[in-house]
Formats: sequence, C-alpha cells, structure tokens
Amino acid sequence: MNQNTIEEGKTLAVVSYLTIIGSVIAIIMNGEKKNEFTSFHNRQGLGLCLLWMFIAYFVSQFDNFQISIAFWISMGALLFLGVITSINGSMKPIPVIGPIFQKIFKGLGK
Repeated sequence: MNQNTIEEGKTLAVVSYLTIIGSVIAIIMNGEKKNEFTSFHNRQGLGLCLLWMFIAYFVSQFDNFQISIAFWISMGALLFLGVITSINGSMKPIPVIGPIFQKIFKGLGK
C-alpha cells in the first residue's frame, strides 16, 4: 500500500472509531472507493464499538463503580489506540482482539 492510499483514507479511518454511527458512516462512504487502509480500520472500529455495547450491557448489571470505571478506562484506551494508529497511518491491529475483528468482518470493504 502506498502513502497516497493511506493519506486518502485517514479521515474515514478515524471516523470509524467514533461510536457505532461513525463506523456505519465510514463503511458507507468507503463503499465506492474501497480504500484498503480505511477498510482495515472500519473492521477494527466496528468490532470495538460492538464489543463495547455487548460488554457494557453486562457491566451495567453489576451497578458497581469499580467494575464500571475499569470497563470505561480499558475500552477508552483501546479506542484511543485505534485512533492513534489510524492517524499515524499504521495498520497495526488492536492487541489480542484486533485479529479476531479482521477475521469476523473480512468481507467488509472488499
């Protein structure tokens, strides 16, 4: 992948990490261009947003501040890591769960 492809896809790559709505917008806008860099980050962002909602449902059942703050900090750190890697033009997956998202959403953006 060349630098021009990365530069063209950076904006949508960052948008894909901004809530589930941002992920859907980035996926739709990348539908015509099929930018490989944006597609990679779309899969990562969508996976993180869906995981966030899934885990948040169970964490909310505990009604415990310590569990909630640990969840918010850990998920916030993963989203922040995703945004930083997309801004830097890198295609490094999120640790541990990133490769899983790439496999699950492999048809997205192809």
